[in-house]
Amino acid sequence: MSPISNAERAALIATAHALADAARAATLEHFRSDGLSADNKVTTHFDPVTIADRASEERMREILAERRPDDAILGEEFGVKAGTSGLTWVLDPIDGTRSYLSGTPTWGVLISVADASGPVFGLIDQPFIGERFCGGFGVAEVVGPMGTRRLKARGPRPLNEAILFTTFPEVGTEQEGAAFNRLKARAKLTRYGLDCYAYALIAAGQIDLVVEAGLQAYDVQAPIAVIEAAGGIVTDWEGQPAHQGGRVLAAANAEMHRAAMEVLNS
Repeated sequence: MSPISNAERAALIATAHALADAARAATLEHFRSDGLSADNKVTTHFDPVTIADRASEERMREILAERRPDDAILGEEFGVKAGTSGLTWVLDPIDGTRSYLSGTPTWGVLISVADASGPVFGLIDQPFIGERFCGGFGVAEVVGPMGTRRLKARGPRPLNEAILFTTFPEVGTEQEGAAFNRLKARAKLTRYGLDCYAYALIAAGQIDLVVEAGLQAYDVQAPIAVIEAAGGIVTDWEGQPAHQGGRVLAAANAEMHRAAMEVLNS
């Protein structure tokens, strides 16, 4: 497709914020409500989906149908809608549904728009806290209770000073878990369970690394856009593009990325 014009960029950014506003309303309507339940999407483990997940994505799709009918959509709950524009909206209506069910404020809404090369703009939105992390098209900022601030990932530091996050202590397969544990042994501090919010913390300059496995495109495309806009790096564990999911290594800078990748593949 041809380069995206400034006017088109502004329209895409405005649409992304409209989607995030709609998803905020839909998710907060049910968050910490009495009687919130979940269906389990798989039989091998607990992979929940709630009325809020579905309502959030439905409302975002309604806006896209009105504003961007020619764009494609990939959403976690309702799959793929084909498009003709060369752009795809990638939606995770609640990333961290387990956190959502538990009442913890570290779940988020992930929204990105991608061309053939990957995500070009993304949002990580935490509705309950009221923080929105934005990245792409020259934008790198967080808007929230502390006002509007520029996003800038941390500078280089030794691996033994790194703060490392992943969502679950059991990372992927047994082999992937062993690789993560090698990295954990080298890091200063390892924490668990923040879902997409951990990626936002890389962009905000608070932590150094997020390492995960078994992700889907809708789990990672918005974080890629936000982290790269803040000066960080997101690839797979071999340094290749990660926007289709799988194994993901997000780092605050090239030096930290290189050090972590060496340990993961040792």
